[in-house]
Amino acid sequence: MNAARDTQRSRVYEAEQLVRTMFDRAADGAPAVQIAGSTLTLPVERRFASLESVRTYLSAVQALGWVRETWPRATVPVSVRERAGAQRAHYERAGAVIALPTHRGNRAWALRELVLLHELAHHLAPADDEEAHGPAFVDRMLTLVDGVVGPEAALVLRITYVENGVRSAP
Repeated sequence: MNAARDTQRSRVYEAEQLVRTMFDRAADGAPAVQIAGSTLTLPVERRFASLESVRTYLSAVQALGWVRETWPRATVPVSVRERAGAQRAHYERAGAVIALPTHRGNRAWALRELVLLHELAHHLAPADDEEAHGPAFVDRMLTLVDGVVGPEAALVLRITYVENGVRSAP
């Protein structure tokens, strides 16, 4: 998937970090957020205790009828492994592997729904030569978040992408 230049990687990561921070605050008791002149109540973002629970979740998402109808690669099982280091999660197309750091300090920051859907959006890409964080990826991520987490979460993510200059497909 690295064949095309990844021109908006840092903007995607920045936007998604802002959204994860909103979800962290929501989990701490402030579920209402104000964004683009609207007040929204964020849904609960699932957190996971182990790589096994992550595998179960990803299998369940890939088994959803609408996911399989939308992306043929949903029928290709994805495996999950622990990643050395604590800074990033990543997807390896060869072997269909999601690698997740399990600890940063005292918390498993990557064992959360928004990170898993980001990596799954990479897995569902139809071709190896697609820009890793390009417009097609952004559309897949937004569709997954809308259908799995909820429309409020997708709206917050969409607005945050736009505010950070992230392009989606026309």
